Amino acid sequence: MSQSLRDIVTTYIDGFRASDHERILATLTDDVEWVIHGHRTTRGKAEFDAEIENPAFTGSPTLDVQHLYEDGDVLVATGEGGGATVADGPFRFAFADVFTFRAGLIARVDSYVVPLG
Repeated sequence: MSQSLRDIVTTYIDGFRASDHERILATLTDDVEWVIHGHRTTRGKAEFDAEIENPAFTGSPTLDVQHLYEDGDVLVATGEGGGATVADGPFRFAFADVFTFRAGLIARVDSYVVPLG
């Protein structure tokens, strides 16, 4: 029995909470694209892997998923989170991540991140 899109996204997000590269990468297609709108785009698992623990950040993020919306091959997760940068320390943000699936794996992530005061 294949995993639901919600289960796959939950595995992906839990992987980020733990900085667990293997768990995250197992949810992705080889040619995955991650578009962090207004910041950068990564292409392929190797580039994606390098962003999991970006050297500009310290520790693992906190991620509180508040809503999941599913339509066909797309799932949207919204919520709030926090992290810490090396240069500026702790910060909070709201997010909306749009996951597009292909053959049961995440093929594209569109991330919209808004800093919170």
